Amino acid sequence: MKYTVLGQSGLLVSRLAFGAMTFGTGNMPSIYKVDESGAQELVDRALDAGINFFDTADGYADGQSEEMLGRLLGSRRSETVIATKGGFRVGQGLVQAGLSRKHLFAACEASLRRLGTDYIDLYIVHKTDPHTPLEETLEALNDLVRQGKVRYIGYSNWPAWLAAQAVTIQRERRWASFINGQVYYSLIGRDIEHETVPFAVRSKVGLTVWGPLAGGFLSGKYTRENLKDEENRLSGFDFLPHDKEWGFQVLDTVRELAEGYGATPAQVSLAWLLAQPHVSSVLVGSSKLTQLEDNLRAAELQLSGADLERLNELTRPAALYPNWFSAATQDTQVEEALRR
Repeated sequence: MKYTVLGQSGLLVSRLAFGAMTFGTGNMPSIYKVDESGAQELVDRALDAGINFFDTADGYADGQSEEMLGRLLGSRRSETVIATKGGFRVGQGLVQAGLSRKHLFAACEASLRRLGTDYIDLYIVHKTDPHTPLEETLEALNDLVRQGKVRYIGYSNWPAWLAAQAVTIQRERRWASFINGQVYYSLIGRDIEHETVPFAVRSKVGLTVWGPLAGGFLSGKYTRENLKDEENRLSGFDFLPHDKEWGFQVLDTVRELAEGYGATPAQVSLAWLLAQPHVSSVLVGSSKLTQLEDNLRAAELQLSGADLERLNELTRPAALYPNWFSAATQDTQVEEALRR
């Protein structure tokens, strides 16, 4: 296993992280389906493989994921980095959701209890909240750090402009600053390259990736013929938008490359992400030990420069305005002079 520091911090995390979203049971049986014995097997294998970074959230299976993860890490908790998230609705009351000071304090305390720990390594705001002033959210996060309940903070699923505004406020006021953005990113979902990646690189915010296999689509187990089968995860939780036929065309190339490396489509897809310089860590969520074993091998797979470029060109998103205008009007004379 390889490791890196997360963003502008000294927090050392494994390049592959373990996502515990599948732990527990609930109203989404295609997602929440791992019982405690199965979860113990997965956690033990992840630890043995050198993974020290574990991710969960208060909204996963009504808190069961946090409870199980905390119990299963047990005495090895001090060896690990635990990330959890708050912001989604966790009760019927109007105030039991969002990023207000009231809810973040309550959500953090509840996560601490469920995890069975007195501190959270990385506390992430899970979504945006258009009803709470940004300054209120950021000051509340700063106070949680100052109280010792949280070590570092991050955001997930925020647009780049909002994250940039937040980091600017945090640094101006000398509040605890975001070291991490947890974002959706995959070979067939490269939207973050438009604005989020340039922001993160410039601001030294480490990016961790959720959905690296596009909800399992890039695992290679789906075909054009079986995609809608009832037992498939995507038939019950097809959350990530993409053109399926285009996705299968990409998958055809991924399968071809995987065969050449003696690897699986999942390993090639994960290896492509690990090769991106702006990616700190990739979350691999598994419901079976065989899936985890397959994903772990991606850490050992190094794609050639030619194959990386082939995948880059195959899936590169079209430039958005004003990015295409900036590229088209770049002063080539200046660029050439700077390269000399």
